[in-house]
Amino acid sequence: MRKTRYAAAAVAAVAALTLSACGGGDSAESEGGGASGSADSLRIGIKFDQPGLGYDEGGSYSGFDVDVAKYVATELGVSEENIEFVEAPSANRENLLQNEQVDMIFATYSITDTRKETVDFAGPYFIAGQDLLVPTDSDITGPEDLEGKNLCSVTGSTSAQKIKDQYPGVQLVEQPGYAECVTAMGGGQIDAVTTDDIILAGLAAQESNAGKFKVVGNTFSEEKYGVGLPKGSDRCEDINAAITKMIDDKAWEEAITSNTEGADYTYNAELNPPTPEPCA
Repeated sequence: MRKTRYAAAAVAAVAALTLSACGGGDSAESEGGGASGSADSLRIGIKFDQPGLGYDEGGSYSGFDVDVAKYVATELGVSEENIEFVEAPSANRENLLQNEQVDMIFATYSITDTRKETVDFAGPYFIAGQDLLVPTDSDITGPEDLEGKNLCSVTGSTSAQKIKDQYPGVQLVEQPGYAECVTAMGGGQIDAVTTDDIILAGLAAQESNAGKFKVVGNTFSEEKYGVGLPKGSDRCEDINAAITKMIDDKAWEEAITSNTEGADYTYNAELNPPTPEPCA
């Protein structure tokens, strides 16, 4: 009986050590303060379907948003191999942050007062504007040239709504995605595509589109792309410092250039590079 009791005690001790080790891991994760559960790793939300910004090429991620995310993560002490990129569709971004499924989001995420009610922002790290993508030989220079012409945008987008509200004479063609718009323009069915300028630049820079299209460069809105953070996050100041450093050491400029190469695109130099706004 005594041997049996000793054996049971030994098993219990091993179990306790195992649970303690697991518990220690959970504690360390909570101390990391983020969804990733570790101070030296990050889960970052990006778009997976926007060439030149956030694009999933079979598990290899590219684009300007991705480059900025990697730079910021490095400045926060997290190496590239310890970043987990998570798809962050527009409609799910607030939920991903509120449910702590990601630590931060770089996904053409415009800073707005409405969004600030539920999430925090660092940045902006880029200021985009609605613009037009046209064939390289087009003489369209802005939305005022679209009267009676066919313009494509995405169903339900703010870009499409702006055209309906402000340019009723334009023949708006709506598609499920911008890739479909570009395909239609390549086939001569439409005259222009509209959304944020840098998104258009990414589409134009795709290898299959190189040399076929150009961004007009006449923006008619202002969209401040911020880094989405969970409400109450303490990372804002450090992220702003990282963005400022990226701009100062020219890595920001290099990221813009490399991700829009072949698009005949120049960003709005009156708005960019931006100065990050004070943290709330």
